[in-house]
Amino acid sequence: MPTIEFRDVADEAGFGLIPPCADPGFDHRTCNYWEDADRGSKASRSSWLPAAGSNSEGQASGTAEPSFNPFAPAPKAEVNPFAPAFRQAPDANPFIEPRRAALEDNPFAPGKPARPSVAPGAPRKMQLLGRGLAVFGSYAKLLLVDGVPAAYCQFGPLSAYPRALRLRELYPQLPDAPLPAVITCIATTPETRRQGHALRLVEEVCTDLAGRGFSAVEAYPEARAADEATPAARPAFWVRAGFALAVDDERYPVMRREL
Repeated sequence: MPTIEFRDVADEAGFGLIPPCADPGFDHRTCNYWEDADRGSKASRSSWLPAAGSNSEGQASGTAEPSFNPFAPAPKAEVNPFAPAFRQAPDANPFIEPRRAALEDNPFAPGKPARPSVAPGAPRKMQLLGRGLAVFGSYAKLLLVDGVPAAYCQFGPLSAYPRALRLRELYPQLPDAPLPAVITCIATTPETRRQGHALRLVEEVCTDLAGRGFSAVEAYPEARAADEATPAARPAFWVRAGFALAVDDERYPVMRREL
C-alpha cells in the first residue's frame, strides 16, 4: 500500500514540493489570481521564482564578497573621550537601557517564542502563502504519495483572498456571519488523477479548518472551464467532497460545506 502524507506549505522546503499545473501555461508557484482581485493572474512567471545558483538574499552564489585589503588604513574612530557615553548614541536612554539589557539577559525570565515567518528573500508566492503563518497558519497543503507530491490545495480565511470577497458580493443570499474559510485551489498531477487524492486532501483541509475555529468553508468552481484550465475543480467534485450547492450559477456557482 502506498504511504499517504499531508504536509503544510509553511517554508521554502514545502514550497519547493508544489507540483506543476496540468496546463504548462499556469503555475501554482506564481499564481496570485485570488490574492489580487484586479491584476491577479494564474500565468506561469519565471521571474517570480529564484534563479538557479542564487541564494536566499537574491544574490548570485558566485558573487565575491568585497576583498579585505591589509594595507588600507584602519577606519578612523569617531570618539570623543570628553563626551558622556550616552551622547555617543543620542537615541539611547541611560535610565532605561541598562534595565532592558538586564531583562534580556535574565536566564530565569521566560523567552519570547519565535513567531513563524517567511524570509524576505523567499519567492513572491511563498511570501503570499506565509502572510498568515503567525496568526492563522499555513495557507496551503500538499498530499504526498510515497514522498512524491500528488496533490496541492490553497485555502485560508476569506480576508486573505480579495477576489473571493468580490465574487461573494455578487450573491447577497450567502450568509455573512460567521464568514467562512475558502478553498481557492485543488489540483492533482496528471499521473495521479482518478485515485481520490484530491478528495483526501480536501477532507484533510476541512478537518484542519474546523480545528482552527471555522464553521463553514466555501469553494468557487468555474462550471464551464476545461479540466486543465480550472484549479477549482468542477461542482460535481465538491458534491463528492461533502459540499452543497449554495448558489446555482451557470458560470460561477458557490459550493459550501458546514464544518
